[in-house]
Amino acid sequence: MRRRSGFGWLELAIGILLILLGALAFLRPDLALNSLVFAYGVAAVVMGIADIILYIEVERYTGFGPILSLIAGVLSVMSGVMLAVYPRTGVLVLTVLFPIWFIAHCISRLTQLNHVRYVAGSGVYRFALVINIIGLILGCLMILRPLFTLATLRYFAGFYLILLGIDAVVTAVSRMGTRR
Repeated sequence: MRRRSGFGWLELAIGILLILLGALAFLRPDLALNSLVFAYGVAAVVMGIADIILYIEVERYTGFGPILSLIAGVLSVMSGVMLAVYPRTGVLVLTVLFPIWFIAHCISRLTQLNHVRYVAGSGVYRFALVINIIGLILGCLMILRPLFTLATLRYFAGFYLILLGIDAVVTAVSRMGTRR
């Protein structure tokens, strides 16, 4: 009997949310940065919860990956709550926090690639590998150039959120029919 994974639906919802947020960053540059910070805060909370759920699902495995998912999830939730509650402070903190979140999330995803290859296949594995390496490079670039990050945040965020969303949708679709 095939049983659908509830996590696949959550990943699909996250992917759609991320794609919409990324498109919004490109399509509505006139929106106040505070609104974008709030939206990114909500996205960080949702992604953090997904990372914590992933930790719970794979805790039986040993190694660095599952613990890193838990840490990245907790950091994402904490960061997201801070951004949603204090958006004005978040604008300033975002120049440092956003790149750290990018890097932590990408490292977390990279440590899970063997599981992704097993569950979703080598095509999704390669796609996730490339997306997360791009995210690491963008995160490092944003840390090294915080003023540049502030000036181009919506473009970095929009581009990467769309890529993360595509990654989540592809992963969700490939996991929908897997056996548990």
